Amino acid sequence: MDDVWTGIAGELLHLYPRGVRLAAVAGSDAERSRAVADALAAALREAGHEAERAHVETVVPEALRTEVIAPFREAPASDRVLVVSGPGLLLADDARGIWNFSLWQMAGDEPPYTVATALVDVTDPQHPFRRFADSC
Repeated sequence: MDDVWTGIAGELLHLYPRGVRLAAVAGSDAERSRAVADALAAALREAGHEAERAHVETVVPEALRTEVIAPFREAPASDRVLVVSGPGLLLADDARGIWNFSLWQMAGDEPPYTVATALVDVTDPQHPFRRFADSC
């Protein structure tokens, strides 16, 4: 498991140590988001936590809440993480508040989406690295 995914999984679990947790993985390329979300879910499982995956092609916040999140919350297990991947609209103003944790993946010269909890550059998928968009 790559240290980047282990570190991000650790950060999510530190901030939200128990309960039903919702994480979004978004970016300009939804298929790339899918691969990144799979890696994050694997890191969460490796850390001993139950992680489920979902992928959406389009983002309609109300449909996301009723069709993806509600069934996850209604399931009997209460200590797990849902990692949802999809297009950048997962972090749009009308959907951003759904998530406990958000990751924006990017490649090349794509600009970071600084409202995300974490930014990861996956220009080389075998060697992803964390980016920070602070202005210090």
